[in-house]
Amino acid sequence: MNGPVVGVVGAGAVGQVLAAGLVSVALPGRLVVVSRRTEQTRALVADLEDMALSARSRTRVEAGDVADLRRCDAVVVALRTDFTNSAVQDIRRGGATANAPVLGALARGLRGYEGSVLVVTNPVDLMARRFAEVSGCARVYGIGSNLDSARYRLLLAQYAGVSPDRVRGHVIGEHGDRAVPCLSSTTVDGLPVEGRTRAVVEGLQERPALIRAGIGRTRCGPAGAVVSTLRKALGLVDGVEELSVPYGDVWLGIPIAFTGGVPAPCCPPLTRYERLSLDSAASSLRDAYTYLPALTERIPA
Repeated sequence: MNGPVVGVVGAGAVGQVLAAGLVSVALPGRLVVVSRRTEQTRALVADLEDMALSARSRTRVEAGDVADLRRCDAVVVALRTDFTNSAVQDIRRGGATANAPVLGALARGLRGYEGSVLVVTNPVDLMARRFAEVSGCARVYGIGSNLDSARYRLLLAQYAGVSPDRVRGHVIGEHGDRAVPCLSSTTVDGLPVEGRTRAVVEGLQERPALIRAGIGRTRCGPAGAVVSTLRKALGLVDGVEELSVPYGDVWLGIPIAFTGGVPAPCCPPLTRYERLSLDSAASSLRDAYTYLPALTERIPA
């Protein structure tokens, strides 16, 4: 079977949509689904096999375990433990205590893995750092700021009455309350943005709540961000993605340019206000990381 081998860890809402997206575009030659819930995994694999045949996708889908992930070219971590998120601020950080131990246990099982790891599990800036530090993997990327950036460009395009491909701009920092829109370097048709930026930023902040209120959890947007990043991380196309990677002694979102699968930071020039906002996000994430729970020795049943 030609094409890269991709593993998806997690068969919940995000994992299901993500796996379906990968099969629909036939990005992997083989897709390995891993989850702690065996019955759910078997059911998802069967459903995806039906989809692959109906859509004439060349992707072969199979269930696997953590050991099988080592033979993958890339692994996407979309696991989520059961918890009730009662946070009213820093909502994406609400799952830190619940998700950190199980993600750390997975990272232990993938120590020394040489492929690319894309972490979707929230709070993604903290979880990507935890995974990288425990696993020792060199190519770990947190998915979040590229979704924020896509939303930002979409909203700005709608306000400007143009197609999104005519907008250039980034959202960096935390995938959460401390996201930093790079207004000073944003352009439409190559020209600086004037007016309406406040409405765009407000729309960016309100969009996740709009989605949660209607369908309970964002799932399609993150799946699209993963597909876009996989293409670049696997060297299938070149381009830029805003990803959570090391930034000093913390992890947060900055633009990364991929050329032939090789990543390089490419952060735009920042104004003093944007730099201070980014430093504030870094400080908050630094403090939040110290409150993560200790690692467990195995993935809980």
